[in-house]
Amino acid sequence: MKRLIVLTLFAIAMSTNAHAQTWATATSTNQSDGRVIIFRYINEFGPNFNRTSQPDRIILVWKYQSEKGMPVLEERQRMDLMEDALEPLMEKDGFATLALVSTGENLREWTYYAKSEREFLARLNKALAGKSAFPIDVHTAADPKWAMYEKFKAGVQK
Repeated sequence: MKRLIVLTLFAIAMSTNAHAQTWATATSTNQSDGRVIIFRYINEFGPNFNRTSQPDRIILVWKYQSEKGMPVLEERQRMDLMEDALEPLMEKDGFATLALVSTGENLREWTYYAKSEREFLARLNKALAGKSAFPIDVHTAADPKWAMYEKFKAGVQK
């Protein structure tokens, strides 16, 4: 099963944490069945962004079921609701950066880098308090060099 990640000609300039970021999308297509994974990621960071201040990688994983591998509209809307709820608390004071989001093959993953795993989990609980439960798993690891993110970016063909 060979996958090819291709940069889509789409970029959005966003201002986050007082650092300009350029976002891009890429797709990976399974050659045998044509199923696609869509990646949304930071392509360029602003000149004042300091990755070393966010050494902990946190991946939120949402598994879903779909015949085509993509979430149905209602589930995608819930995913967007969760992401929107997290944004203000995670990005406050430059605490965390959402670097990569992938969707496809019955899985959505949000990859954050944060100053502290413990504080990230506290902010996650605060952001989602009072909302219907979201079906996510949380995976954490130290990644001070952003190695996973760099490996992803190196695999994107332009």
